[in-house]
Amino acid sequence: MHSFITLATLIVAASAARPFLNEPDTGLEEYLGTDFPVGKLPNLTDIRGIPDFDFAARNYLNASSYSFYRTGAAGEWSYRNNLEAFSRVRWRPQALNDVHSVASTLPTKILGHNFSAPFFIAPATRAGLAHEAAESNLVKGAYAGDILYITAIYATLSIEQIAAAKPANGSQVLFQQLYAAANLTAVQNNLDRAKAAGSKAIVFTIDAPATSTRHRAARYDLGNANSDTATLTWALYAQLRNMTSLPIILKGITTVDDVRKAISVGAPAIYVSNHGGRQLDGSPSPLEVCLEVYENDPTMFQKIEIYADSGVRYGTDVLKLLALGVRAVGLGRPFMYANAYGVEGVTHLIELLKTEIAADAANAGIQDVHRIQRERVNWKPLTTNGF
Repeated sequence: MHSFITLATLIVAASAARPFLNEPDTGLEEYLGTDFPVGKLPNLTDIRGIPDFDFAARNYLNASSYSFYRTGAAGEWSYRNNLEAFSRVRWRPQALNDVHSVASTLPTKILGHNFSAPFFIAPATRAGLAHEAAESNLVKGAYAGDILYITAIYATLSIEQIAAAKPANGSQVLFQQLYAAANLTAVQNNLDRAKAAGSKAIVFTIDAPATSTRHRAARYDLGNANSDTATLTWALYAQLRNMTSLPIILKGITTVDDVRKAISVGAPAIYVSNHGGRQLDGSPSPLEVCLEVYENDPTMFQKIEIYADSGVRYGTDVLKLLALGVRAVGLGRPFMYANAYGVEGVTHLIELLKTEIAADAANAGIQDVHRIQRERVNWKPLTTNGF
């Protein structure tokens, strides 16, 4: 018995002491060599996976700009858990399935709009910290890759400047992210500007009613985009819906109870997110939240469109969320890092992820990314019901 307790103590201690993994070792730094200069971007052709963009941005951007993108709340445990939760559940690949056409199943419909893939650019502020063209690169990259871009309200460029980066034919679909506070006149102005600029939906961020503890960014006096404590209520959501004809998506849902509430009030869609681990440390990862929803009532994924972000870095991450019923998956930081390369970096990331999703699905025996059998994944390490 004593030896068992000693062993258990050692295991816990080893786990607690493991290094904080920001991104995996992809071999990029070794490939570039120890004399690769700080302040330089690796060749884009050397970026072989999404985590490589993190290294590239850290090496290229100044410390304050990189820290603003990279920062997490408090001890950054939610940031870390977002990345690690995906690795806790394992695939149960099914062999000898005909998967030759799985890539043709990537196209996805989001609120009735057609896109080429089940992922999108999540709203993230201050794209100008990575590139002088700022959000215009994300607009153009999203258009080239035929994916959705949800623009941030606290962007480097204005709503109108971002809209001006769209192609003249008016075919590109953008959604507009929104914070809401006591000054409803300002909120109404932003809603009207978004509609006038051609936005097709509003993404109302509800998980940031107050400032958050972000030590990494605070060192450079880079505060939160929303520094005031706001009164965010279901009544306010109802009021906002009367202020615009655009559909309003609720972003920042992290419990099954709030999913139920959103369905009951007729929300057109919800967006599961813990703000990339930047707002409340100790908040659950999107995979854990979506699993909780599925365990309680899997039909909720049919009753309302559910999107998710936070911690997604691989095609397998996207597929695991899709397996639970998520409609589309967002990535924020990776696109901010890729923007250091301009439009070419954004489009490169899109193509890398499309390729990964299709290849990973095929290797798991998945024939259709929107019809993944739940048993293709062993959920037991995260589940409370043991299914």
